[in-house]
Amino acid sequence: MADATAAPTHLTPFVEVSRDSWADLAPSTRNPLTELELVQLRGLGDRLDLQEVSDVYLPLSRLINLYAAGARNLHRATSDFLGERAQRTPFVIGVAGSVAVGKSTVARLMRELLSRWSDTPRVELITTDGFLYPNAELERRGIMDRKGFPESYDRRRLLKFVSQVKSGAEEVRAPFYSHIEYDIVPGAEVVVRRPDILIVEGLNVLQPPTNGRLALSDLFDFTIYVDARTHDIENWFVERFRKLREGAFSSEESFFHRFAEIPEDEALAFAREVWRTVNEPNLKRNVQPTRSRATLVLRKDADHTVSSVLLRKI
Repeated sequence: MADATAAPTHLTPFVEVSRDSWADLAPSTRNPLTELELVQLRGLGDRLDLQEVSDVYLPLSRLINLYAAGARNLHRATSDFLGERAQRTPFVIGVAGSVAVGKSTVARLMRELLSRWSDTPRVELITTDGFLYPNAELERRGIMDRKGFPESYDRRRLLKFVSQVKSGAEEVRAPFYSHIEYDIVPGAEVVVRRPDILIVEGLNVLQPPTNGRLALSDLFDFTIYVDARTHDIENWFVERFRKLREGAFSSEESFFHRFAEIPEDEALAFAREVWRTVNEPNLKRNVQPTRSRATLVLRKDADHTVSSVLLRKI
């Protein structure tokens, strides 16, 4: 007879929901986005359509809306318990995942969907790119070839920014990063003014605390990890590089303009080398290990569609 007290071998903090089952959870409201709006939100290489929005992201927006409402109720109950009327603070969402996995598209899409719910009309989005050290500083530190690794970010400044938003500051400013110039733009800023929801998107936003210090992830109310097989992400990265070479890189202002003028096979060989020496090591050492810390994981197939959803048990 089996030992009834033996611990099951399949214990996990997540419940996995198939795409079909997840789609059935969609609220009985029509998709609020139009095809034109979706085109404007879709990242380069993402194959996102209105069906994907309805099946995957509309239910997700409803779930987050419920979490945000729960946070407001908890705030109200705590204020009553303390006998005070403390100001409600923004609900903060972290979105993490590899380069080229589509996390920026997910973040932009969630901003639009969450802003359509009547109780969270003000949704702001910030990317951690703005908190990268300027290229000159990366060169000075000798880590230009590790851009995107945790040490390439001004983590103290990023933590201060989100802490100020979370504390209810009237206005908080963040640096602006240009993907054309591949650098921080001096004097340019992104301004956040007391949103209902703040979405923070970036590679390393789910990093755990170190040395007993406060971590950025400690400030999140809900977190999303966008997941896919490493081989698929590599292909997406190279394909995105190819499309950028035909588009944005053609501008003489682009940091990567030189790749628009060399043969395509040489440019794509460079992209695969960047993946092998920079992005894949960063993914395996720093990004993937944070996946288990997420509230929810979106698992993608090779065609960028979400195949299943993992939701952390409460």
